[in-house]
Formats: sequence, C-alpha cells, structure tokens
Amino acid sequence: MRDALLVLQQKVEGEIRFDSISKVLYSTDASAYKEEPLGVVFPKNLNDLKNAIAFAKENQITLIPRAAGTSLAGQVVGHGLVLDMSRHFCDIMEINTKEHWVRVQPGVILDELNRELAQHGLFFGPETSTASRCNMGGMLGNNSCGAHSLIYGSTREHTLEVKALLSDGSEAEFKALSKAEFNEKCKLENLEGEIYRNIQSILSNNENAERIRKEFPDPRVERRNTGYAIDILLETEPFSDSNTPFNFSKFIAGSEGTLALHYEIKLNLVPLPPEEKALLCVHCETLEDSIKANLLALEEKPASVELMDKGILDLTKENISQNKNRFFVEGDPAAILIVEFAEENQDIISQKAKTLEKNIREAGLGYHFPLVYGKDIKKVWDLRKAGLGVLSNMPGDAKPVPVIEDTAVCPEYLPDYIDDFNKVLAKHGLSCVFYAHIATGELHLRPVLNLKDPKDVELFHTIALESAKLVKKYRGSLSGEHGDGRLRGEFIPLMIGEENYALLKDIKKAWDPQNIFNKGKITDTPSMNTFLRFEPGKEVREIETYYDFSKDQGFLRAVEKCNGSGDCRKPFTASGGMCPSYQASMDEQQTTRARANVLREFITNSEKANPFNHKEIYEVLDLCLGCKLCKSECPSSVDMAKYKTEFLQHWHDNHAVPVRTKAIANIDRINRLGMIAPPLYNIFAGSMFLSWPIKKALGFATKRSLPKLYKYSLRRWAKRHLSELNENSGHNGSVYLFVDEFTNLNDTLIGIKTISLLCALGYSVELPEHGLSGRTFISKGMLKKARKIIDGNIESLSGKISGIKPLIGIEPSAILGFRDEYPELCSPHLREKAKEMMGSTMLIDEFLAEEFRNGKIWSEQFTSESKKIIFHGHCQQKAITGTAATKEMLSIPENFEVDEIPSGCCGMAGSFGYEKEHYDLSMKVGELVLLPTIRKADKDTIIVAAGTSCRHQIKDGTKKKALHPVEVLWDNLANKDVDER
Repeated sequence: MRDALLVLQQKVEGEIRFDSISKVLYSTDASAYKEEPLGVVFPKNLNDLKNAIAFAKENQITLIPRAAGTSLAGQVVGHGLVLDMSRHFCDIMEINTKEHWVRVQPGVILDELNRELAQHGLFFGPETSTASRCNMGGMLGNNSCGAHSLIYGSTREHTLEVKALLSDGSEAEFKALSKAEFNEKCKLENLEGEIYRNIQSILSNNENAERIRKEFPDPRVERRNTGYAIDILLETEPFSDSNTPFNFSKFIAGSEGTLALHYEIKLNLVPLPPEEKALLCVHCETLEDSIKANLLALEEKPASVELMDKGILDLTKENISQNKNRFFVEGDPAAILIVEFAEENQDIISQKAKTLEKNIREAGLGYHFPLVYGKDIKKVWDLRKAGLGVLSNMPGDAKPVPVIEDTAVCPEYLPDYIDDFNKVLAKHGLSCVFYAHIATGELHLRPVLNLKDPKDVELFHTIALESAKLVKKYRGSLSGEHGDGRLRGEFIPLMIGEENYALLKDIKKAWDPQNIFNKGKITDTPSMNTFLRFEPGKEVREIETYYDFSKDQGFLRAVEKCNGSGDCRKPFTASGGMCPSYQASMDEQQTTRARANVLREFITNSEKANPFNHKEIYEVLDLCLGCKLCKSECPSSVDMAKYKTEFLQHWHDNHAVPVRTKAIANIDRINRLGMIAPPLYNIFAGSMFLSWPIKKALGFATKRSLPKLYKYSLRRWAKRHLSELNENSGHNGSVYLFVDEFTNLNDTLIGIKTISLLCALGYSVELPEHGLSGRTFISKGMLKKARKIIDGNIESLSGKISGIKPLIGIEPSAILGFRDEYPELCSPHLREKAKEMMGSTMLIDEFLAEEFRNGKIWSEQFTSESKKIIFHGHCQQKAITGTAATKEMLSIPENFEVDEIPSGCCGMAGSFGYEKEHYDLSMKVGELVLLPTIRKADKDTIIVAAGTSCRHQIKDGTKKKALHPVEVLWDNLANKDVDER
C-alpha cells in the first residue's frame, strides 16, 4: 500500500501521510474505538477528492471522511484512507442575508461560522457542545443537534442543498425537488438516476411504507438519528399527501459519510435569538425530581432545558477552569436543571422564572433557584459543555463509558424510561452518570465500566443490547444526535426491524456498490465491543516516574484521561489559548490530543526497558511549548507540559543531554559569570553581530535578542537599601520576597521597584535564603536536578512562610512552581510540607489585589490621572491562578482603564522561542493575537506583561517595551514616601 500511496501523492495537490505517528493520531476519535488507518490525505480541491475515489476503487479500500474527529460513536475510525477535510475545505463561500442561507465547505468550524454570521444578525441554529472546533461537514454527517434543539431542531432541518461526489466520481447536487423534478431525476441514465430510482422503488411500495411508519422511532421524538432517514423521505410529496418537497440533502444528513463525499453545503439561517437571556438553575435533591421538574419547565416554553447530575458536578471540582464556573452551585444537588429563557425583555423572563420556581417548589421538586444573567451565562454553559471531558477525570480504569449515551424518547416517557433503566443498572450492579438535553428527551447515560477488563467488555455489549430493547419499548431513538457509528450500528436491525434494515442495505448498495465510503458504519457494522481503544486483558504497565502520579494512579492513566473530545483543536479566535502550536499550525499532530494518543500507544505497547525511549514520542512532543494551558482548559485536565518534562527526563536517561539544553537549564550560572563584567556582557548580548557565533554554535535563533544583565544583583542592592526602607514601614505587616534567578540578575530593576512599592505601602520585606526556582531545569526535563533544588527550597522555607507572612513572587513561572510542580516533584518525605506551603505562596499581583480588597491599600495612594493599560497574562498564571488578580491590581488607581489582551501563549514559552528550530513557530504564535494587538495600541497606552519571556517576545516582535504590573503601580505612586495613614 505504501507504493500505491506514493503514486497517489503524485496525482493530488494535498499532502498524504502514512507514517506511524499519523496513523496513530487518526486511529481514534472521541469514542472508545481505535483502528489504524492506511494513511491520511489532506485534499486541497475537488480534483484531489476525485483522485481519492478512483484510488479507493482501484485498490478496493474504503475512504473515511473526517473533520475535527470529535465523533463519539467511532464514525471516523476504520481501516481505510482518511480524508481530513478540516485543513483546506474551510471556506464560507456565500452568505445570503436576504434569503437567510449560507454556502460552506465541510471544514468550516461552527463557532467561526456563527461569528461571521452575527455581523448580519443571523446564525446557524443547531449548536453542539463542541462548537468551538466541530466542522460543518461532521455536523451534517452526524445530523448534530445541540442544547437548543427544542427551538432549532437538528442539522437536517436546516440543510437545504448538498453538493457531493458519488462513488463513481461523478458530481451531484441534491436539493428540494418537486414531484415532476423528482420523476425527471429518475430518468437519468447514470449513478445519480440509479439512486433516485432505488428510493422510488422502496418508498412507493405500500408494504414498505407501512412497515417504516410502524417500526421507525416515534416521529414525535425530535431527536431521532437511527440509520438512514427513509422515514423522513417517506413523508415528502412523491410518496405521501405532504406538500414537503423531496430532498436527498436531508437524507445525507446523518448518513455518516457512507453514501457520498460532500464538498459543499447550503444551510438555512435564523435570526439571532433575543438579547435578553437568563438561566434558572434548578437544584434538585434527587435525579427523579429533576426529570419531573423538566416537564414543568417545558410548560413555560423555555429556549432550552439541560441536565447535569451529581457525578458530573463532582468531577468539575477537580478541573481548574470548571471549578471557577461552579459559582452558582449551592450545597450538594443530585442534579441541576439549567432552564434558559430568551425573551424580548427581562420582565417576561423574570415572570416566567418566578412562575416556574413556584410550580416546582409546590411540587416539592427543587430547593435552590439561582437566576443567572449576563456574562455569567457563558460560565454556566461552559460547565455544562465540559460534561464529556470531565468524565475522564474519574480516577482509575473504570470510567463512564459511551454505551447508551445518546438515547431519545418522548419527554413524557422519561420518568418511566429512567426507572426501567435504573433497574437494568441495578441488575448488573452498575452506577451511572447522567447529563442530558432533557427538554427533548435526549439523555446521555454513561455507566461506569472498565473497558480494559474482558468481563466489562462483555458487559459493555450486554448493557447496550438491553438498553436498545428498552428504547425500542418506548419507540425512542437509540441515537438522538451522536449517530450510529461503531457503537450503535449493530443494533439498527433491532431498532427498526430486519426488513427495514434490509432496505438500508439496499440503499447503501445502490449509492456505493463497491463499498468505498466509510465501510462498516450504519450497515454491516462490526460488534460494538470490538476494535476498542484498549486491548481487553492487557496488563497496565506500572512505570516508575519522577513526578508523583498517584492521584491519577500512574503515568499511563494520567495520559489516558484524554478522551479525544478535541478541545485542543480550537482556533485562536475561540476563547482560551490551548493549544498554541496547533493554533499556529492547524495541524492535528500539534494538538494535546495527538500528544496524548502517541504517548498512550507507544508506552502501552513498548517492549523496551525504558518505554519512553521512542523517537516518535520525542518528535510529537517537540513542538509542545509547555505553556500549561491544557492543565486548566482541557476538561479532562490533561497536563501535557508535565507529561513532556517527565518524558524528557526518561529520554535523557538514555541519550546524552544536548549542550544547548544544559546551557538553558544552567542559565543562572552563565549569568553569574557575566556579572563579573555586566557592561561587557551586555555589549556582547545586545549585538547581533557579536552574539551570532555563540547563537549559531548552541542552536539559538540568530534573529532573537539575548536578555541583558543589570549592573548589580537584586540581593546586592537589598543588602544596601532594604534595612533603611523597612525602618519606615511594616505597619501593614511583613512579607517574604522570593528572589528568582531572572529578577535577581536580569530584571533587577523590577525587583527594586517591587521592594520599594511594598515598603511604601506599609509592608516590611524580607529576602529569605533559598535556591533557584528550578524552572529552567523543569522546563528542559532535567527533573533529577530540579528535585534537589525543590527539596532545598522546601526545607529552607517550610516553617517560615505562613498566611500571616506569605512568600511573594514577581516572576509567575518561578513562584507558581510552589503551587504546581513542587508538591508532585519533591522527594516523598517533603510532599506534605510542600502542600502546606502552597497556600502561603502568592504572586505579587494576588497579594496586592487581596490587600486592596482588605482595605490596607487604597486608590488615593496613586495618581488620579486617567491612563489606558492593556496587559497580557502569563500562561502559567492563566493555568494555575487566572489573571483576575492582575486586572484588579492594575485597577487600584481609580482612573486606570485596564483591558486584558485576548491572547493565548505569547509564543516565547521560556526558552522555546530562543531555539532556532522553534523560532518561526514562536513568532507565528505571537502573531495570532498578541503582537498585532500591541502594534495597534496608541503610543499613550501602557503595555503590561508579568512574564519575563513575554516581555522579551513583545520587545522582539513589536519593538515596544512592556512593563511588569508592579512597575505600573510604582511609577504611579502618588507619594514615594511611606504613608502613615
């Protein structure tokens, strides 16, 4: 096949990959399934798609169209040639604002589309929880719905036309047809005519029609997505009394790429919803109460009703970002109903919310009813959307698995249906988590199973079969929106009857006689408990690590938390910065998901004594910037920066540590040598000509400037001046200042201003004895040395610092190590001390913001002038603490206007941006948002960045100087003398 793919590469303009890494990356999606493909094609145009079809026919293989790979049922998993449509087929081709429609290519991202449409007062109604990265082609293939299907229905309802390639390579356009137009199509002497004649033959048969109406899911179930939608086509003009025109594009919706290869979609648009919105978050003491309360909620005609149960809510506590979104949760509810109202004014919303609360209270179904408005609405929805991701945070091998996670029944049947389902669980001794689009009867039910255990793999099938029978009992749909894929295809004959299933197979044969389109989906699907991500019965390898991974029950299980939901595939225009290398390259290989997949596969299957010793892992981790944003933004809390440094230490165990790596890790030693003659060192560092040879020799980017040294160290300055400053201060208390290696020798002036500011504000400052922060050794994967440094700092500072006298830090990457890496990387006997210290270490931003809130610092101590500030948040700060404290600190002067730049990583990421092979990517990351924003800022705007590497990137990329937040306050202190107020 390799030789054949090389021949295909000569015929297509797009790239083809069939290396081991690419095949691993495309062997999974967001489901429980895995099967290695033959390779991946990134088609650039229609001709590439036609060549791929001809190749598939000639070599008797299947083509697997793939978008963002967020399918939950294994739709894009298979032993075929993957067509990744997400890279080049990404154009919004035409927007018709008058007629409310848009034409798009399949790689367009839903949120990107809606951002563009919002400018015209329009949007695409169906909304998935994966909207930040899911593609329109995938939404069509799966017939996606989303949280607001109560109003907007599914993708099928909004699909107007589809242009596609048929299995013979011919082009076809599917759209609404009158009865006469349909009959003309049937006369065509080609494959397109054949598929029209095929459907005419099937649906004109009265026995078929009667059986379809009897066996398919109840048409009152809005979310029904089982098999091919022949029940929908049956109710069109050629086959019933309906005035609805026949439209094969509705049929392609939900067909999972098994019938044709679509390359252009025309979609209906709707006006933007009313601006006035609110969420009534109904807290229920039992799950049963929430299901009954849903029926009362529907009486008030809400825009949406969503359900989260206790299992989901508890897991959100363990995720940094989602824990902040729990602000509205009171007590320990068994479930929360999120009822959205969207109306013309708040009075209507208020009245509906009061009525609903009254009715639910009278029925004894709820105990707390917060009404959430404004910006907080997004936080609530983000918590709900994170449901899938946070499920992977459940420790151990047993996880909530997708078995019956997409069932839909009429809402009035839900109480009885859930009661029957709980009996099934009880019979097998299983627990389950519930989250749902409950307004339309759609439930995501995930029993907790261990798919590494052969017994649970069998139970996986048993539960699926019993659940299918249960759904059939209520005439529901086994798939409401996630599709059949590998998970439910096996049960389609049960759900619609064997004779109806035979009709689906007949349709598949008519459209795709050689079975080249996504073989094994919808028809002839293998058993749902085969081709799983984990090999049942395979023993999990226990690996000795440097970090403490006991919380996740080992390194491998930490990596396995990635379930493939693809949050790391968000473009830079979405909120958040994960993952910067992907945002700059738009290459799947640079996602956090890809890195987790490669780590899992190679380490799990390694036969080497050192399972990390694989070049493939090194290659896929190389462009991880170590920004830490995945630690907080990934719903599954995958901390790839931590995994990368763990890997690097094991890699170093078998490979010589490069000179450049040693130089970066030991930069403090180099700087101390430079301090023998700082002016001379700075001449060298500041000259591109003089520094060029050493940069070239060490592998640094020759275009990158080098950090300069200050004329003396901060500790030296403090010995001369600190006691004098402290004499006139201290009435507000005292603090320890952590003198990190960057502030001590490079950013010394920032350290001087920090000490001076603290003293001026009434705090005495002490510089305790301690070692380096260890940051450079951690980032380069030299964890053995980092541990020695960390242990020394814990022993030096433990027992000294406290909530009364905290340890304050200036450089985020240095001080935040105490709260991030230290407790997990230190020697075991020091872990409890490290954990105790976490609460007493603070960024200077956090400390000053808290003291301002406590009334110890006041606005009048600073200038009353009006100033505009824009600031960039440090990545590790965003991941560990957030940037709210920085904004609050900078807003202490009463007339300061402070805005955070909506940037992710600056691109420098410590030493990453200095390294020659990473320089271009570093600059691309910076150019996404940060650098253009700063260039556009007017000359009077103050640029602020807390991180030393961030400031360096800004300087190199814009020639503008960024200040540390402390510098802004010191420079704008009204009276530099100590105020004794």
